[in-house]
Amino acid sequence: MIGLTIAASDPKSRELIQTVSQIANGLMSEVAKVIIGKQENLRRVTIGILSNANMLIEDYPGLAKTLMANTFATALGCKFKRVQFTPDLLPADIMGTYMYDQHAGEFKLRPGPLFTNVLLADEINRAPPKTQAALLEAMEEKQVTIEGITHKLPAPFITMATQNPIEQEGTYPLPEAQMDRFMMKMSMGYPDRQEEKSILQRRKLRGKDDYDIEQITSPKKVVAMQKALETVHVDTAILSYIVELVHRTREDHRVITGASPRASQSLFKTARASAAIDGRDYVIPDDIKGVALEVVSHRIFLKPESKIRGVTGHHIVRKILSEVPVPVIQ
Repeated sequence: MIGLTIAASDPKSRELIQTVSQIANGLMSEVAKVIIGKQENLRRVTIGILSNANMLIEDYPGLAKTLMANTFATALGCKFKRVQFTPDLLPADIMGTYMYDQHAGEFKLRPGPLFTNVLLADEINRAPPKTQAALLEAMEEKQVTIEGITHKLPAPFITMATQNPIEQEGTYPLPEAQMDRFMMKMSMGYPDRQEEKSILQRRKLRGKDDYDIEQITSPKKVVAMQKALETVHVDTAILSYIVELVHRTREDHRVITGASPRASQSLFKTARASAAIDGRDYVIPDDIKGVALEVVSHRIFLKPESKIRGVTGHHIVRKILSEVPVPVIQ
């Protein structure tokens, strides 16, 4: 077994991470007033926010994907923009364009909805590839280039995209390059009977369709929390564990291409965020295992015969997690 050493932490680091934990849990509690019965997804989205990540939520219409993004943005105190992706949507509709200002006698940027803190790309797979590709630079480098001029996006900048299952009509598959830029992919799932009854009961008590959400933090504090994750200790045994998990996705005979090095970095960042939410300034194997399916599965591209047999990225990752030796705390 691989030995995992927990390093002695700095008191200031512990205090900082405790503050992050308090705010993150307060954020989840506030959003849980609206999103009922989805605690695991609320945690995943919070991990994504702390990791400064882009997230993809795939599920059928009406399962609160848009509502969750909007509610998180409100609780974060962040600017929120929603773009409905359609087959006729153009890149300029998202990024913005330069327009001539007659009074100033010059061209000025008219920024698009991309210039925000939380961008909801709703039903992203309904737009053609050219429009989907307009998000690539923003998602990876937090900037956008319009007519040769590069503009930094506000911090934090997080893309939360939704998509309908690919078998539905009128959808375009997301290219591999774009899938790899989503740090996490998750599904909402239907509520059970009791959860759906609670949704109706709360609507009855509110007496209105709108929700009252309190602001828990601010964009400036969100950026500070993201930076605070750098103080979370990651042992070399954990690094080896991450690398082994990702490399085995490339060695599976059912796979065309396995997870990229970006997957390793994503596991590293999300594990730190998971530890911070729990109030720890060090990563343990459970932090990795808790996010591995959402971080790695969508980056695995299977052979056609594997797809026919019903194999998915989740099957591959679960098998690897069951086989790779877990570092033991000494």
